[in-house]
Amino acid sequence: MNLDSLLRRALAGELGPDPADQRVSVGFTTRQGVRHPGRDGGYRNEVVSLRVGAAVGSCAVEPGRVTDDAVFECVGRSVAELLGHADRAVRVAALDAYLMGVRPHAEVAETTTIPAGDSLAKSLHRAGTVVDLLAPAAGQRVLVVGVVNSLLHHLRLRRVDYTPCDRKGGTTEWGEPILTDAAKGLTDCDAILASGMTLGDDGVDLLLDHARTTGIPLVFFAQTGSAVLPWFIGDGATAVSAEPYPFFWLDGGPTPIHRYRAVPA
Repeated sequence: MNLDSLLRRALAGELGPDPADQRVSVGFTTRQGVRHPGRDGGYRNEVVSLRVGAAVGSCAVEPGRVTDDAVFECVGRSVAELLGHADRAVRVAALDAYLMGVRPHAEVAETTTIPAGDSLAKSLHRAGTVVDLLAPAAGQRVLVVGVVNSLLHHLRLRRVDYTPCDRKGGTTEWGEPILTDAAKGLTDCDAILASGMTLGDDGVDLLLDHARTTGIPLVFFAQTGSAVLPWFIGDGATAVSAEPYPFFWLDGGPTPIHRYRAVPA
C-alpha cells in the first residue's frame, strides 16, 4: 500500500463513511518561527489544516508555498473533492482529517503526555518519546529524515550514529552536514526515523518500500498525517508517534502524543 492507494480506498468509501458526505468546515494555516533558548539556530514551520467534524487534519508545507486563498477555497467542499485536489498538501490534510474521524487516536493508540514547560523542554521530552519507539542500540546508524536537533540530541546521548537528511540541507546544531537526498542515506542505515512531512513532499513511498524490502525498523514522528501514517503500521512502518493539531509547540501546558506500534509476529 502507498499514499495513492490509501487515497483511492478512502475515496471509494472502503475505510469509513462516504467522503462525499463529509465537508470541511474550517481551513487555516499556522505559521511558526522558533529559536529555542541555548540553541544557535532557528527555523520556520508552516502547516495547512482542515477541519472535518471534530477532527483537524494537517500537512506541513514550505513557508509561502500554499496561499491563504487556496486554503480558504477548501472550506465548504466535500472530502471527496479534496482527496482529488491538485495540491498534495490539501489531499494529505483532507485525508488526515477524514481518517482521524474514522479512527480517533484516543480510541486505538497508547496516549502519553508531554509535560508543561518551555519550548526546549517540551521539544526534548517529545524527542525522547520518539526515540524510545525506535529503541536503537549504541553503534547502529539511523537515517533521520526531517532534521530535528532534539532528536539528534537523544541519539547522541545513546551513542547512536546517525545520518541527518533534510531537503533544506545545511548543518545540524553540531556542525554536521545534512544530506538532501534520502535515497543516498538508505545504503548503510540500520533504522529510519522519519518526519510525517515525507507524506507532503512525496518521500514516504521510498522509505516504506525500503523498510518492506529490508525489514529494517521505520518509525514516523507525525504532525503531518498523524492519522494517515498509522495505516502503514505492519506494512513498512514499525511505529508512529502521532501528534494531531494543536501541536506541542503551540502550548506551554501538557500536550498529548499518541503512540502506535506494530504487533510482534
